[in-house]
Order: sequence, then C-alpha cells, then structure tokens
Amino acid sequence: MVDVGHNLTLAIDIGGTGLKASVVDEDAQLLTDRLRVATPVGAPPGKFVEVLTAMVAPLGAFDRVSVGFPGVVRNGRVLTAPNLGNGMWTGFELAHALEVALAKPVRVANDADLQGLAVIAGKGVEMVITLGTGFGTGLYLDGRLGPHLEIAHHPFRHGETYDEQLGNAARKEIGSVRWNNRVKRAIGNMRRLTNFDHLFIGGGNAKKIDFALEPDVTAVSNEAGMKGGVALWRD
Repeated sequence: MVDVGHNLTLAIDIGGTGLKASVVDEDAQLLTDRLRVATPVGAPPGKFVEVLTAMVAPLGAFDRVSVGFPGVVRNGRVLTAPNLGNGMWTGFELAHALEVALAKPVRVANDADLQGLAVIAGKGVEMVITLGTGFGTGLYLDGRLGPHLEIAHHPFRHGETYDEQLGNAARKEIGSVRWNNRVKRAIGNMRRLTNFDHLFIGGGNAKKIDFALEPDVTAVSNEAGMKGGVALWRD
C-alpha cells in the first residue's frame, strides 16, 4: 500500500467544458481554491498539457498528481475521449506527458470513476453517475473500483445514447422537465442493470435534478472530482 503520509495531491479534473484543479491533503480536504479555465475542446493533447501546466503553476507545492479524464484510460494511456472534439487522443500517454511537464508522479483515471472514490461508503455494490457535458458512470464492489464501462455510449432511447440524451446540450435543448424525466428513467435502468445498493449522482448538472430521490440515491458535490484524487494513490 502506498504510504500517503503528508503527501499533497494535485487533483486535476478534465471536463468537456472546464479544466479544474486544486491541491488536497491526505484527508481529501481542499487546501487551495479550485482553479478553473475553459477546456480547449478540439485542441491536440499536447496543448491540453500546456494549458494544464500553466493553470496549476499558482497552486504551490504538491507531491503527486491525480487526473480525472472524460474517457477510457488504462495505465495512463487514453483509449477514448468522446467529448474533447478530436481523435488525436487515442493512444496518447497522458500520465507520462504530465509527469514530464510537472516533474511529479501522475495517475489518471476516468473522471466518473475518480469522483466515486471520494463518496462511496465501501460496502456492497455502489455506483456513481455524473451529469455534465455528457453522462459518466463508475461501479464499485466493497470499495474497490471495477473495470470502467462506457455505458454513456450505449443506446438509451429513440436510437440515441445516454450521452446524447442526458448531456448538457440535450438539457438546454429540451428543457428541465423533459430532461429530469430522462434522468429518472436512466436511474431506473442503472438499478436494473447493476442492482446497486447505493447510487451517487455527481457532476455539474446534479444540482438541476428537481425530483425526490429514493433513499438509496444521493446527489453529491461536484468537488468530489477533486477529492477523489487522494484515493487514486491508495491500493
């Protein structure tokens, strides 16, 4: 197991609309203000690394880096990046590129997976969904993260995916009432798919939910994307 000791973690959240960063302590408490800049959607990965490096410069000292990424990542290597506007991400060694730029060890995980690590209780089957630019999911068993499943890009309704039907663009297009009805239906689908013991809803649009949640469903702060960075360094 990694000894977290007094290590400080630079937590970076790469979103479809914003890049966010903060330094957190071993108890996952934010030690700095959360910085945010617009996501350079469509830019090549190298440009993202440049923007991130410049953004975090004012945050001061840190010992390691955790990154939440909106796509599939394995061993620091990007496999998919559906909401970042180009195919140049496929195969990009993001962890290595940031290690070179920041001169610190880096771990990268899917952003929804990372957010869930900050909020789960560690008992039974737990799931997180994130509502933001797109639709993200993470699945856990007794506190351990399972393989990432890109449920977002599976069919949901009328030939469209969860991402297309529940993302921020769809919410703006169809309005709050219809979007909330879709979220209800998606929660029901996740319940039948996973038989979760508890579901957590995060992401920037979690606050847009206007219906009563079941006792086994909880909305969580979007800051969880930052706080989950510490858990990425625990075995």
